[in-house]
Amino acid sequence: MGKKKITVLTGAGVSAESGITTFRDSDGLWENHKVEDVASIEGWYRNPKVVLDFYNARRAQLGSVRPNAAHEAIASLEKDYDVTVVTQNVDNLHERAGSTKIIHLHGELTKVRPENRCNDMDAFSEDTVFDIGYGEIHLGDLAPNGAQLRPHIVWFGEAVPKIEAAIDAVEAADIVLIVGTSLQVYPAAGLYRYARMDAPIYIIDPKDVSVRDSRLTHIKDVATKGMETFKNLLKSVD
Repeated sequence: MGKKKITVLTGAGVSAESGITTFRDSDGLWENHKVEDVASIEGWYRNPKVVLDFYNARRAQLGSVRPNAAHEAIASLEKDYDVTVVTQNVDNLHERAGSTKIIHLHGELTKVRPENRCNDMDAFSEDTVFDIGYGEIHLGDLAPNGAQLRPHIVWFGEAVPKIEAAIDAVEAADIVLIVGTSLQVYPAAGLYRYARMDAPIYIIDPKDVSVRDSRLTHIKDVATKGMETFKNLLKSVD
């Protein structure tokens, strides 16, 4: 018999204790920028330089922070379980903590791809995505096909190409764990609904949650402490 499957859905709250801020912390502003200016496809078309500069700064910040105990606790689950992490975060802290199966719903900050105004879905093929680490890209930096490079980020107004893979991971899970997401940004917010009826759902969030589901157990704590509680609960269940 194989290992039980845990699918972990993570959001900004799992990286907050590493010092990474998000726009939802500050009334629609993200690092003093309007979200629609730096996190929408319209913002990119309107002023790509502002967007490139913004993500260059985010990349530099990411290089200066470290995974926290919540990332490490999620990675450690792989010792006893078959774990898939589905994250809304664009940072690489899950990878750096040791998680090996990660679905990035909203793209990856350390990667870039060619701009493609005709059909952006084409730009997601693996051979057109480039890892630049914590480096910078600027106007005039071109991909091999001659197109302007842009962040490999799914912005508001764009499709979420990996949503089907995320749904598959939730449907296959014996246990679903939600960490650090307010369940307000769709389509990611609806993923837990694909869990099997016999699959328990745990959510770690210091705030009250609006979700009402008989399968759900709310661990009302920050991600690092909540993960300690969750791992203890797992011991009592197994």
